[in-house]
Amino acid sequence: MPRPARLALGCLPGLAAVAALALCANGVESAVTAAAAEDRRPVVRAAPHSAPRPDIRPRSVWATPEGTRRQPPPRYDDTVVAVFVHHTDSPNAYDCAQTPRIIRDLYAGQTGARDWDDIGYNFLVDRCGTVYEGRAGGVARAVTGAHTQGFNHRTAGIAAIGTFTAGADVPRVMTDAIAAVAAWKLGLSDTDPRSRVRLVSSNSGSRYAAGTRASLPALAGHSDGYMTSCPGAALAARLPEIRELAARLQGRSGDPRDGRSRRAGAAREPSPPSEAHADRRWGR
Repeated sequence: MPRPARLALGCLPGLAAVAALALCANGVESAVTAAAAEDRRPVVRAAPHSAPRPDIRPRSVWATPEGTRRQPPPRYDDTVVAVFVHHTDSPNAYDCAQTPRIIRDLYAGQTGARDWDDIGYNFLVDRCGTVYEGRAGGVARAVTGAHTQGFNHRTAGIAAIGTFTAGADVPRVMTDAIAAVAAWKLGLSDTDPRSRVRLVSSNSGSRYAAGTRASLPALAGHSDGYMTSCPGAALAARLPEIRELAARLQGRSGDPRDGRSRRAGAAREPSPPSEAHADRRWGR
C-alpha cells in the first residue's frame, strides 16, 4: 500500500478505516469520501423506555400505481414527541378485507378535493386491529404529516377507520393497536404516553395562535390541537386507557411526571414555519 494511503488510514477511526481499506483499489480520495459519509450518518441509540414495533402493513398493500399519483418527496422533522388520534368519519360496518380499498378512497379524497400531496395520516388502524402505513416516507422516521393543523411537526397521526361519535362501539383490538403504535413511536424519543409535551403551533387556524408553545398530551386527540369533534366522543373517552396501555408497553410505571419523558417535548424546540409559508397541501 502506498505511504500516503497508510497515512490517510491512520487518521480514521476503526470502522471507517475498515471501510477505507476495502476501497483502496479505487484510491485514497474515494476512501476518505466514504469514511466522511459514514461519519455523517446519525447514531441510533435505544431509548430507555422503548416498545416493540407492531406489525404494520406497508403502503404498497393499498397504494396501487393506478390508484395513486406521483407526489413530491416527503418532509421530515427531527423526532416525534406526540401522537394525535383521529377517526376517519367513514362507515363502521366494513369487512376488514376491504380496508385497502377504504384507505385508497381516503387518499383519493384528501389528494383530490383537499389538494394534499398525500394521505394526511401517518398510520391507519381498522376495526380488526390491523395497522397500515399511511403517509409515505418510512414508518420509523419522523415524517411530517397533514393530520392536525398547526401541530403536524414532531408528531404522528394515527387514524381509526370508522366513525366513533357518542354511543359508537370502539373495538378493543382497535384501541390496543393504537396503543401499540403510540408506544413504539413515542418510545423512539423516550416520551411517556401519559405525559404532556410542549409543541409550537405553526398555524393560527389551530386552537393556538401561530408561534404559541402549547402544552398538550403526548397521546392526544385531534380536538386537543384543533377545533373539531374528532376523534369522536366514544374514542376520546378511551384515550386515558390507551395512554396507560401504551405506557405499560414501554415498561413504565409510577407517575408520568417522574423521569425525562416530561421534558422530551420541550427539548430542542425548533422554530415553526411562518404562516406565510404554510402550504395548504400539507394541512399545516
